[in-house]
Amino acid sequence: MQLFGIANCDAVKRARTWLTQHGVAAVFHDFKKVGVPAEALDRWIAAVGWQPLVNRQGSTWRKLDAATQAGVVDAATAHAVMRAHPSLIKRPVVEWPGGVVTVGFDAERWARLAR
Repeated sequence: MQLFGIANCDAVKRARTWLTQHGVAAVFHDFKKVGVPAEALDRWIAAVGWQPLVNRQGSTWRKLDAATQAGVVDAATAHAVMRAHPSLIKRPVVEWPGGVVTVGFDAERWARLAR
């Protein structure tokens, strides 16, 4: 499985701790350091939609100008803005074996998926 996020993000830290405590191996991809692969972002949008991926509560969203915020109206525009501003992506994003994609940390759901 792959865990995507930013190393210093609190949700990512909790997720990585949970994975370690439950013996679940994951490859970590820090998209703050190495960017967001376009093909991965396409998979996530196809799996969960673009809305759950855009973190409209975070400081990155608040720092965007009003025109950019207003321009995020569909998958294509969200894709472009998330690639330009990786911190805008809600974290962590996990690609589980079998193709399931989750956004955010949910210990109960993860326990079911990790079985």
